[in-house]
Amino acid sequence: MFDELSAKLDGALARFRSRGVLDEEVITEGMREVRRALLEADVHYRVAKDFCARVAERARGKEITRSVTPAQQVIKIVHDELVDLLGGANAPLEESRQPPTVIALVGLQGSGKTTTAAKLAHRMAKRGRRPLLVAADVYRPAAIDQLETLARQLDLPVVSDRNETQVERLAQAGVERARADKRNVVIVDTAGRLHIDDAMMDELDRVVQMVTPHELLLVADGMTGHDAVQIAETFGARLPLTGVILTKLDGDARGGAALSIHAVTGLPIKFIGVGERTDGLEPFHPDRMAGRILDRGDVVSLVEKAQEAIDVEDASQLEKKVGRGKLDLEDFLTALRQLERMGPLQGLIGMIPGVGKQLRDVDVDPSRLKRIEAIILSMTPAERRNPKLLDGSRRKRIANGSGTSVQEVNQLMKQFGEMNKMMKTLKTTLGSQRQRR
Repeated sequence: MFDELSAKLDGALARFRSRGVLDEEVITEGMREVRRALLEADVHYRVAKDFCARVAERARGKEITRSVTPAQQVIKIVHDELVDLLGGANAPLEESRQPPTVIALVGLQGSGKTTTAAKLAHRMAKRGRRPLLVAADVYRPAAIDQLETLARQLDLPVVSDRNETQVERLAQAGVERARADKRNVVIVDTAGRLHIDDAMMDELDRVVQMVTPHELLLVADGMTGHDAVQIAETFGARLPLTGVILTKLDGDARGGAALSIHAVTGLPIKFIGVGERTDGLEPFHPDRMAGRILDRGDVVSLVEKAQEAIDVEDASQLEKKVGRGKLDLEDFLTALRQLERMGPLQGLIGMIPGVGKQLRDVDVDPSRLKRIEAIILSMTPAERRNPKLLDGSRRKRIANGSGTSVQEVNQLMKQFGEMNKMMKTLKTTLGSQRQRR
């Protein structure tokens, strides 16, 4: 996410690292590079100009602390201004005191509204809410089918009617069904168009008038850059939008939409879509995102993901085995599955401070984890518990059973052996430290 922007900003800020004094020439030259980096990342030109002007003004001002280097001073200022640019603070969803809370999603066709509706419902269900989905895209039957399929996977109810052409009636039916079934959240997936037109806006106006949503969220494709900002401006001029959900940010190396949309429209970014899985929706935290962009990581989000994905009992048992300095392949498989539940590995790497820059160009192949899992599952329980049983014939059998090669099985066993050696060393080190105390 935002790899290109991070790399360009890092290059621009590098100019300050070689300077001992933060004078006017250094500030002017450095801000010229920062502005170029922002524009190349598809940040709105006015936003880039104003951002650099504010950073330069603060760099010249009395806020500078003389005990740190010019680079540290400027990076701190850039971080703070990025946080402000992205919205300042997390904007949580507004919830009604009298259920149900109604959330309507709007946007152009192809922005990811239907998938986002399911992701949002899944997220709210995991947090104790009882959501209901409304398939209000009456022009695209595939959208209704898609939402119904996703809802079945999540075991959530959907209100749909392929014979109904009035979207406001569908939305109202959803609210009434939610009240009857004691569902406290209604998520309305409205129809999109290939372009913004009066008929589309009139339709959305009627939905707003009929059900008065507590949240009217624009779903915008983050990869479209300037277009996403212009779409947000146009929708905001006609509808009482309360926020934005930016989708497909895991594939956006530039970040222009995320950095521009709040500054241009004043709307908060409430969530970001990362990945196609139903758990691929994250709340948007400006301070955490600024940290990711400047390669400071995002440890808080990483911990939150771990807390959601990792079973406490499994983690406790794993911790005890690590303390004894001995893991078997059953433990290795458990840890691997916990890691998979946390989301794409490339995204997790970007949350670790200082690691993103070093691994920016490393291709993390998710299929590699699947192959490792297949190898371990092709072993017998006895082989997983005692890898010493794996002679040549057994390894050949495992390779055939997992659809991999003997070389891959050997490589996995070598890595596993090295990991256990490390565990034993760690146990010895910790033991000697305890004895000294």
